[in-house]
Amino acid sequence: MPRPLIVPSLLALLSLSACDSSSTPDPDTQGCEQFDFPQSPQTEARHLSSCSNSACGSGATESENPPSSGLHCGSVARCGVYTEPVSRCLYIHNLEHGHAVFLYNCPDGCPDEVAKLEAAASSVPAGANGVRRSLVAQDPLMPNRVAALLWRRAYVTDSADPEALRCLLKLQDTEAPEPGLSCPGS
Repeated sequence: MPRPLIVPSLLALLSLSACDSSSTPDPDTQGCEQFDFPQSPQTEARHLSSCSNSACGSGATESENPPSSGLHCGSVARCGVYTEPVSRCLYIHNLEHGHAVFLYNCPDGCPDEVAKLEAAASSVPAGANGVRRSLVAQDPLMPNRVAALLWRRAYVTDSADPEALRCLLKLQDTEAPEPGLSCPGS
């Protein structure tokens, strides 16, 4: 006697409902609810024909320091670790491409903070060319010691929390106008 067709359909339905991930927390974002990385206001994001830090880098608002969006150079900065400052005009373009930017301002040195930023930068996925889509550099214009930036998102503090850095990076490429683009390496 043939089996009723309802049994295989019922089994398929039960197996699909067992895979529902809505009740199971995502292990990649677990613990991230304690951090808030609000988006800065939408701002004009176009390339400037001539670049200087005075022409760009003000960010979405005058109070956004360091900027995470806004007018920027037509070129990007090479990804990697810098011991000198990188032009804001350049790194804003990196942010537009979905790259992560890690900055520090420690006139007296802060090797522990820089190490946290470098560790976070090394966790960023590489682009198609094999270069990690992140850069670490000084920014002497920042009021705080460290910052981690994505397009229109900033984590600015005096002591970086590695867990906060991990959670911020879960948002990489989510709002960038040109997400996922590779970064030239140094």
